[in-house]
Parts: sequence; structure tokens; C-alpha cells
Amino acid sequence: MKKLFLTLIVLVSFNAIAQLKTEVLVSQEDSIWGFDFLSDGKIIFTERGGKLFVFDPKTKKSISITGVPSVHAVGQGGLLDVRVHPQNGYIYLTYSEPVDKKKSTTAIARAKISGNQLTDFQKLFSALPASDNDHHYGSRIEFDGKGHIFVTIGERGERKSVQKLDTHLGKVIRLNEDGSVPKDNPYVGQKDVKPEIWSIGIRSPQGLAMRPGTEELWEAEMGPRGGDELNIIKPKANYGWPDVTYGREYYGPKIGVPAKTGVEDPFIYWVPSISPSGMAFWKGDIYLATLSGQHIRKLTLKDNKITAQEELFKDLDWRFRNLRTGPDGDLYFSTDEGKLGKLVPKK
Repeated sequence: MKKLFLTLIVLVSFNAIAQLKTEVLVSQEDSIWGFDFLSDGKIIFTERGGKLFVFDPKTKKSISITGVPSVHAVGQGGLLDVRVHPQNGYIYLTYSEPVDKKKSTTAIARAKISGNQLTDFQKLFSALPASDNDHHYGSRIEFDGKGHIFVTIGERGERKSVQKLDTHLGKVIRLNEDGSVPKDNPYVGQKDVKPEIWSIGIRSPQGLAMRPGTEELWEAEMGPRGGDELNIIKPKANYGWPDVTYGREYYGPKIGVPAKTGVEDPFIYWVPSISPSGMAFWKGDIYLATLSGQHIRKLTLKDNKITAQEELFKDLDWRFRNLRTGPDGDLYFSTDEGKLGKLVPKK
């Protein structure tokens, strides 16, 4: 696949910026890490500190939901993604699960929601091994519409584990919706291999989305000092980390090489970093929430190529954490500053 190298040069369309504004629906004190839409039009969202809320657009009020699992809310850990299954009525959650006094891991669970509480709570999966590091949990969830869920698992700073198939660290995993392992996963039946693994070589993945009208699974991840990537995720594919990267150590030295036989090239990458987090397809293009970049980045997608990039709302100085297209067709966002809102046209 052809590699695209992006530096400080960014194509910015002032017309696009001028036509949109942000409308804030919710203001909290904690980072709103994940959100999704309930069938009745309400929005369910997580605070990283461990709280779950439902916002009612009609009353403009949020209610707290009880029955949430205990989380390791330290460093980058906490209550992370939330997704509403479109058919089976379950709410899916990912979170940093405390394992003992020092260690934690990425876990996924599902539950029903009744009134202001979670019921029928079922933990479906815990990544192995647990780590005493407090970063790179990954943890976005995506449905494929065929009875499966994909979950990103960060490498937790355990670089030596990423290229190994007997750990879940630095992987995209694929489960059945009840948490069991699909029989057609690429590594099922192999000795000393985790059967949940779909692809490997991932660092800190916080963006995941199916491209509408296709079976393409797209993933966005943060590199270290540079080397942020956007990838199309394929079964049994290797995305290189830490052997192949365009990033460097935070203190300067090179980490690996930029390309290697048998390793997938990123669809696009960024040096310096923009820290891509949540991603969404909206009106045919890709939108990325960025953290250190502090903007929403529009990637114009034409003929399966990125033809332009735009930095939206950089003047707000918000760390954009997640993006999702709403049932009304608008693009919604959340931030580390505790804001949940959407993009609307300027009048």
C-alpha cells in the first residue's frame, strides 16, 4: 500500500470551518471518554473516573447509572468506551480492570440498562497478562453487523509482548457478541496462541470504526514521538509496533525501522504527532478527534486516497477524545474537558 507522509503542512479549508460551530450539550468535570446513542434518543456516556451517565436531549439533564464495575482510574485507566448494540439491547463497556493492588488490564463487559441502573452484568473478556503500567489500554469497541465485536487492546508499555501471540497486548481482538471466540478467527486452534487475536503490532489504539457500506475496519493509534497511524485492519496482519514505526523515543533516538517485509504500511501517518483518538466516518470523509493536536481533523477521502486535511476548532484548545455520528446525522464529539456536544451549521 502506498505510504503517505504528513509533516507540518496541512491543507485547511476556511469555508468548512466557517460553516460549522460546536454546540455543547453536557459539561462535566471529568473526561468523557466514550458515548453512544440509546434507541430512545438519549445519549449514554462514560467518565474516565468510573461514572456512567445518560443524557436526555429533551430535558437537558443527565442521570447517573448505578451498577458500573470497579475500575482502575489511575493514569490513562478508568471507565473507557461504551457502545449500544443496535439489536440485542445490551450496553457494552470497556474499562481498566483492577487485578490486584498494583496491576490492571483491559476488560470488556455487557449489561442491560433498566431505569438508572445496569442489570444482567456479564464480564466477557479480560486481556492477558495484566500489567503494573497505567497507560495504553486501547479499548475502542466496534460491531461488524454479523454477530461479532472488535476491541482494541493497547500494548500497556510492554513492548516485548506486542509481537508475541501468547498475549493480548498490542492487538485487535474479535469476539462473538456473547464473549465467546469465533470459530473462524485466524489463530483458532493454534498452540500457545490467544484465539481472540485478529491482528497484531498495535501501540495505543483509541480510534476504531467500520467504513459505511463496506466491510473495512479502520483503526487510529498514537505513536510515541511522531508515528501516529491510520490503518485498515485485516485478519492476521501485523502493523509493526515496536519493530516498525515512524516514531522515535520521547527523548530522541530511533525505535525501529519505517518499513519491513510482512508488515502492513499505515494508510497514512503523522510526524509530528497529533495524538488521534476517536474516529468516525461522516458524509463520506474521515474525522479524527485529536488530543495533543487539540482539534477535529477532517480527512477528505476520495478514490480511497486522502486528498486533503483540515484542522477544525483548533482555536477552542480542547483535547477532543471521541467522535460518533448520531441518529440525526450530526457529528457528535466529547472532550477531556468534560464536554459532550455536536457540530451544527452556523446560521
